[in-house]
Amino acid sequence: MNKSQLVEAIALDANITRVEARKAIDALIRTTVQTLREGDRLSLTGLGTFCVQLKAERVGRNPRTGAAVKIPSRKVIKFRPTAEIE
Repeated sequence: MNKSQLVEAIALDANITRVEARKAIDALIRTTVQTLREGDRLSLTGLGTFCVQLKAERVGRNPRTGAAVKIPSRKVIKFRPTAEIE
């Protein structure tokens, strides 16, 4: 399912227009990104939890040459689904 299909499904389920559904989804995405940028976690009951995790620096290999390459540390978004989806 892509974003436009999600908008359509929410509009039908909530009995609202597609424009209203798109605004709601856009607001959800903006709020989620803002929350994660601030370092907080976002828990959605029945779906799961989003959080930011720091991936440590590591050494990788260039697939062409086999030479060692240093991969810097970085922040990644981690999602842990709810144990039981209804």
